[in-house]
Amino acid sequence: MERGEIPLDGPFDLRLTLESGQSYLWWREDGATYGSTDADTRYLTTTRAAGDPAPLRVHQDGDTVVWESTFDAGDVVRRRLGLDDDLQAVRASTPDDDLVEEAFDAHRGLRIVRDPPFGGLVSFICSAQMRVARIHGMQQRLREAFGTPVKFDGETVHAYPTPEQLAAAGETELRELSLGYRAPYVRDTAEMVANGTRPEEVRGEPYEEARETLTRYVGVGQKVADCVLLFSLEYLQAIPLDTWIRQTIEEYYPDCDRGGYADTSRALRDRLGGEYAGYAQTYIFYHLRTQ
Repeated sequence: MERGEIPLDGPFDLRLTLESGQSYLWWREDGATYGSTDADTRYLTTTRAAGDPAPLRVHQDGDTVVWESTFDAGDVVRRRLGLDDDLQAVRASTPDDDLVEEAFDAHRGLRIVRDPPFGGLVSFICSAQMRVARIHGMQQRLREAFGTPVKFDGETVHAYPTPEQLAAAGETELRELSLGYRAPYVRDTAEMVANGTRPEEVRGEPYEEARETLTRYVGVGQKVADCVLLFSLEYLQAIPLDTWIRQTIEEYYPDCDRGGYADTSRALRDRLGGEYAGYAQTYIFYHLRTQ
């Protein structure tokens, strides 16, 4: 097993980053429900190294992120946790706004994750009308039912299923994992990706075109597409309009409500600073959800 340390340049909070509703592909090694304030919490996920599944464990030790894996995972950790993001530039880009300032001050060090696009796509398809704990549970059940088992530190860890592994799953099998009506969405989307229609192909498209392209997947509307763009594909201007953000618009930014999704999203994006509007949205989302 390999191990490394990454000195932090700028504020970073691992717990806030991984427990702020951005990602369902990491889990706490202690098995506790998200929300515990244990500063020494260790988080696990899986990635791929030279095509093979590889477990990855991280924890924060003061101003250092410590990682363990089966390969030299330093670059992967930096990317997955947004450690190279310039939070000073992000905050400077946001407007002079009381709610934005309050959220940034309250949750200093929260970063935007970069989840693998396929896992991000499936997990957000599963997120519709679901509580955080249940979404995490679905992803774990998918791992254990269809993912490749890998030995890690004396334990067996299941990799996140590949598109091919999920495409081969039956709808009944997926429903038995509590996916409900999402089961055929996950299976059919996995089949599309396995056949070569990969979500990462939208990189380079203008933001709103990329969002529209992602809605070609079964069970993916504009909100899920925005989640994938923001938390997997580095479109940091994306603003997913979920229930919390729509309530935020109603209470704090009523002038941004333009009726339709695209027009409202565009108005709020302009209001929150454009280029890094998705960062501001994520801070606001977590701040209001935890008050």
